[in-house]
Amino acid sequence: MEQNLAVGLDLGTTKIVAMIGRKNEYGKVEILGIGKSKSLGIHRGVVNNITQTIQSIQLAVQEAEAAAATKIEGVTVGIAGQHIRSLQHSDYITRADSETVIDEDDIERLINQVHKLVMLPGEEIIHVLPQEYKVDGQAEIKEPIGMYGGRLEANFHVVVGQVSSIRNIGRCVKSAGLELEGITLEPLASANAVLSQEEKEAGVALIDIGGGTTDLAIFRDGIIRHTAVIPFGGNVITEDIKEGCSIIEKQAELLKIKFGSAWPGENKDNEIVSIPGLRGREPKEITLKNLSKIIHARVVEIVEQVYVEIKNYGHEEQKKKLIAGIVLTGGGAQLKHLKQLVEYITGMDTRVGYPNEHLAGDSDDAITSPLFATAVGLVMDGLKRQDRVKAEEVIENEIEEEEEEEIIEPVVKPKRSFLDALTERVKDFLDNAE
Repeated sequence: MEQNLAVGLDLGTTKIVAMIGRKNEYGKVEILGIGKSKSLGIHRGVVNNITQTIQSIQLAVQEAEAAAATKIEGVTVGIAGQHIRSLQHSDYITRADSETVIDEDDIERLINQVHKLVMLPGEEIIHVLPQEYKVDGQAEIKEPIGMYGGRLEANFHVVVGQVSSIRNIGRCVKSAGLELEGITLEPLASANAVLSQEEKEAGVALIDIGGGTTDLAIFRDGIIRHTAVIPFGGNVITEDIKEGCSIIEKQAELLKIKFGSAWPGENKDNEIVSIPGLRGREPKEITLKNLSKIIHARVVEIVEQVYVEIKNYGHEEQKKKLIAGIVLTGGGAQLKHLKQLVEYITGMDTRVGYPNEHLAGDSDDAITSPLFATAVGLVMDGLKRQDRVKAEEVIENEIEEEEEEEIIEPVVKPKRSFLDALTERVKDFLDNAE
């Protein structure tokens, strides 16, 4: 694989997507190849059949390799699922010498202290994200490095997940003949692909409606404030149509995509669609009004659960208002009239998010579908990780040259991603398990 290529692997409940991309000369992401396969072995974002998941990954990867005419070696994988939860936590350290300025090591010490929090059995901290710092009681500090102070404290957004689920994903990737280059929380990947910096600053809730789960990520002042995973997605809507209309799943999915609407008032009573009967049986006639009533009931339930999470964050309070409202993405965001229903339930401005924020201008329309938001975000994350590795190599070379010349000057290290440490732990576990 070429050095400047990155591969995103989106392990969804409905589909597995492998996407190969690189940065063009304008700093935009150019997608070279994409592979898609039916997701077998993943339920609500969690692996429940290792063998089937490996096969699905290999199919998607082969398709992407053929499209891009290149070989895939390493991938950046998205992690989601109903086992993910988040919590707020405050912590502090007392510095030995308040006469020296706060540096990277102090921040790292504080973050490592949070990593030692006692979790429920079988859970692991996936990432610790500092929000605001306090230095000697002075609040609302965004960047404390370079300041004097004895007591350094911070509020943290802590995301927690099941150890076994994370390791199972790593196992599937490795068994598919790929190297695990990085792990990224899927709502964060989607957010990077569809949100603008202005929206993150103003305050925005990203709702990613997938097949098995609906992910929520709330940003304000450019910082992630809240994440949640709701264990319902597009698949439960299909299931309801299947049960309500007494048809098979394949037909229910097609009905939802072609004729489905989240707003029952849109369809007239005489609008009917005919479904072929099984094995010579009589065809079934279904009214579109009845179809959209079934969809509406389930979508309202999903949106209300998400809205409870948004309210729990404190959106009602004036100082926590999300000015940019809601951005919908994921395959479920393509449902007709969903935007209007979300605005009606929440009273918040809503738009559908397309992952074209950072893509090259000549990208294929299919790639800029909300369906691929997570995959595009994972490619972007892979490219960022490569840049960081390159920067570290440059710094190491500089240090070696300086040591030879015996000139000692401070060197600023590039910040490591909060998920790099987790990726390393998963890699170590997989190496030792062999």
